[in-house]
Amino acid sequence: YVLPASDFAVGLMAGREMSGGDLKIAMRLGVTEREIDALGAAVIKALAKGPLAPDDIRDAVGPAARSLGEEGKRKGVSTTLPLALGRLQTSGDIRRVPVNGRLDQQRYRYALWRPNPLAKSTLSPERAYTELARRYFRWVGPATMAEFQWFSGLGVKSGQAATEPLGLVPSEAGSDRLLLPEDVEAFQTFQPPTKPQYALVSSLDSISAHRRNAVTLLDPSDFKRKVVLEKGTAAGSSLADLPSHAILDRGRVVGFWEYDADAQEIVSTTFGIRDKALDAAIDKMESFVRDDLGDARSFSLDSPKSRAPKIAALRALQG
Repeated sequence: YVLPASDFAVGLMAGREMSGGDLKIAMRLGVTEREIDALGAAVIKALAKGPLAPDDIRDAVGPAARSLGEEGKRKGVSTTLPLALGRLQTSGDIRRVPVNGRLDQQRYRYALWRPNPLAKSTLSPERAYTELARRYFRWVGPATMAEFQWFSGLGVKSGQAATEPLGLVPSEAGSDRLLLPEDVEAFQTFQPPTKPQYALVSSLDSISAHRRNAVTLLDPSDFKRKVVLEKGTAAGSSLADLPSHAILDRGRVVGFWEYDADAQEIVSTTFGIRDKALDAAIDKMESFVRDDLGDARSFSLDSPKSRAPKIAALRALQG
């Protein structure tokens, strides 16, 4: 996640209990806490001279990092170095820095994180989860407790404990969608614009990614509409995640788009809508992607080649 500096401590503390799974697997293969601590110290020493790529760190720490053999590979933990790097990130001692400044690619170096965001923090895990919940419902409320639990990774009991201090209230009588008390009046009195307001957003936009319930962004009349998936098509009513970048109109999904890097153009399909305002929004995004980004990926391993079948299917749907 990309966080402002004021939330570094909350993010690190809230994610702490979600880490460590790989270490538990490695310990069954003979790895010890003491070994990882020693490797972590070697990593810190290596990074004192400046940021390093993973391969350079491996060379610098030498025998302090070791292979876990074929059994480790089968279990997804091939060496001990990622274990130490993960622990140091969780503790706020190091961070990853994109090599070319881009967050949509898997090329990065590790750097010392100074000052450590947790060094002077007094946050307990419980308070960190409450602060995470506060931010979540401020960002994407109204939302259900189930959606918050999915986002946070908390169980039912822990989720209730995290949100109890916030005094969440239903957005409407009888609704399971909750808001912070201070947001209820603004939500209930808000009047949607009468004219279309088109926005082309990423498939990872928070309007969808924080709830993972994309079907709620569709008009009921579009539930039976075919949407293009990675392989084949499906009805809109089956969506949990956005299958492509989305075209929104006042918060409602009215179409999908992908960027054809070879043709340097956006390929889109819309739900029976095409007017000058939408064409202008598409042209504006197309120029931004072509001239400033170079490509519009759905995730770091996405590529023009891998999305070619989806682009072809979008062209066919648009007709």
